[in-house]
Amino acid sequence: MENAIEFSDFQKVEIRIGEVLSVEEIDSSDKLLKLEVDFGEAGKRQVLSGIKEWFTSDDLVGKQWVFATNIKPRKMMGLESQAMIMAVDKGDDVILLAPCAKVENGSKIS
Repeated sequence: MENAIEFSDFQKVEIRIGEVLSVEEIDSSDKLLKLEVDFGEAGKRQVLSGIKEWFTSDDLVGKQWVFATNIKPRKMMGLESQAMIMAVDKGDDVILLAPCAKVENGSKIS
């Protein structure tokens, strides 16, 4: 299989459920939204995501989504992103991954 990784490589990725507390548009960007996300005991983090074209604050705030939480922070537009929201790129659309039932913020996907 092409691009196959070892199971131990996959185990390095920490995937958690986070609840979006707030969303701000970044004025100088056509793509980025700044999210404040609650990861329960793991704390709150700032997450930047290029989903502005598809989602508004009303779509995101108060809802739980799936995030990769142990990636190195990345600077974008002078701001630091401390996690990555998980999504499916469907060509002209983006589908965000979410739990099918409410769980504790910060729950780890294993």
